[in-house]
Amino acid sequence: MKISTGSCLCGEVHYEITGSLGIFQYCHCSRCRKFTGSAHAANIIVAPNQFKWIKGEEYLGRFEVAEAKHFATSFCNNCGSSLPWKSKSEKSVVIPAGTLDDDPEIRPFQNVFYESKADWYVEASELIKHKELPIKKTSKAS
Repeated sequence: MKISTGSCLCGEVHYEITGSLGIFQYCHCSRCRKFTGSAHAANIIVAPNQFKWIKGEEYLGRFEVAEAKHFATSFCNNCGSSLPWKSKSEKSVVIPAGTLDDDPEIRPFQNVFYESKADWYVEASELIKHKELPIKKTSKAS
């Protein structure tokens, strides 16, 4: 049985996912954009019985949007990293893919709430690619 692990930035919180991973998608809704501070969230969705906290559960914070049917957020109270959260319906656990410690061996297959995407969003494939942070060019005064 495949076991995937994940953690927060400071390493105080760790979790484990067992079994095959479910849905992997990019969510462009305004809530996911606000929570991630990015153009979209990269989320893996698993069943609650596939997920468990293995360290640092006492560091977890949670925020629920009252009017949301499913959406909530979870984060490390020490470093602020996004962390997995159980949906308000308790039927699924949403894993922020960037918190995984290794390759989940599945790839995103869909964009959801794409019509809500940020006005400034540009597909990653359309952008210039640098191997590392590009060196800033300085101009010399003549």
